Amino acid sequence: MTDSTVKFEPLTLSVEEAHPMVPMGKRQFREAVHRGEIPSVKLGTKIRIPRKKFLAMLEGEEL
Repeated sequence: MTDSTVKFEPLTLSVEEAHPMVPMGKRQFREAVHRGEIPSVKLGTKIRIPRKKFLAMLEGEEL
């Protein structure tokens, strides 16, 4: 039997994880999220960025 490792990638990113991927500051990133320019979901008091939609947006893809 072999030991296989499954790579886990979370479905969502925090603002802190996502904002370094774009050339803007954290405050500007949060403002873009609140304006709806960056896809997001609110889970309780936390704002999460859907990984797949965010990466597609960065690559210029339409969903």
